[in-house]
Amino acid sequence: MTTDLADRYGAPARWRRPAAIGLSAVLAVIGLTWLGWTAWFHGSPDVRSEVVTFDVTDDHQVEARVDVRLAEDVEASCRVRALAEDKTAVGELAFTPVNGVNEVVIRTERRATTVEKLGCTAPGQPRPR
Repeated sequence: MTTDLADRYGAPARWRRPAAIGLSAVLAVIGLTWLGWTAWFHGSPDVRSEVVTFDVTDDHQVEARVDVRLAEDVEASCRVRALAEDKTAVGELAFTPVNGVNEVVIRTERRATTVEKLGCTAPGQPRPR
């Protein structure tokens, strides 16, 4: 004797499959919208910076050129660090940049061999760039 499972347990409601497909589509649209917004927001920061060049002028000073790109009417803060041969931080400078190339002087406690950017931040952009 064979019995149909739908007869024995009851058939699922007819609305369940279209509702599940519709809910999945809505969640997919929400997820893709969030992903697109996140990519755009983090891909177009208000401030960006890059160390162009640096020159170790003596045992206690490094001159660096930092290229900073600011969005219009943005007040930012930037930081650069001088490192010694053993990778120890020997100097650090925080400065308020202007749009374009910024020439800064970093005072050091001993001879530096390189300069690294720690990045720039702006209101609403806490992650240094």
